[in-house]
Amino acid sequence: MQKKSKKPIIITGILFLIFIFFTIMIKTIDVQPIGPEKSKIGFATLNQFIFNSFGVNLLWYDITDWLGIVAIVVALGFAILGLIQLIQRKSIWKIDLRILLLGVFYFIVVVFYIFFEFVIINYRPIILSQSLEASFPSSHTMIVICIMVTAMSQFHYYLQDKKVCLWIVEIASVLIIAVTVVGRLISGVHWFTDIVAGVLLSSALAALYYSALKYIEEKENLK
Repeated sequence: MQKKSKKPIIITGILFLIFIFFTIMIKTIDVQPIGPEKSKIGFATLNQFIFNSFGVNLLWYDITDWLGIVAIVVALGFAILGLIQLIQRKSIWKIDLRILLLGVFYFIVVVFYIFFEFVIINYRPIILSQSLEASFPSSHTMIVICIMVTAMSQFHYYLQDKKVCLWIVEIASVLIIAVTVVGRLISGVHWFTDIVAGVLLSSALAALYYSALKYIEEKENLK
């Protein structure tokens, strides 16, 4: 394995370890029944303070929901690109490597999403429907960051000769991520630690995609 490909893999491993350690801390430090129906929440004092500071703002909940739809449309755009390449090139193995890998990455993100729907760490600070809902990590934050960060990697590749377009989509991507993270917090539908966990997990997953892409590209270049 080349030194260049080792560094991203090490960073990926560190990020996953940080997320795991943070999750363990959530289940063990300052756990109190401060949630709806006396559901127990880790880092209770900090989470309660931040929740009380911002309160509940469902307008921001709706705004971030729409931004999530925008991110999913971006993901569908790359899926369509892959489908077009498949039709034109008549072989799945002739689809651009980064697009194939992106499909695998999306699958992994969905697996993590489903996993934390069943393995409950925290419940939401408010009841949106008729019952308690899983809140940790913020899956909305995770999905938007995962899609938009990896999308920026694709934009750099496919729009490298179109500087103005690249500049516009990069700014738009960063804004979508920033507004989603901040908006999800001030909407009051997640605890502060849910948002932090969403950022940590998405960072680890995005690093995993980047590591795999760099490793495969270096392998291809050695042939």
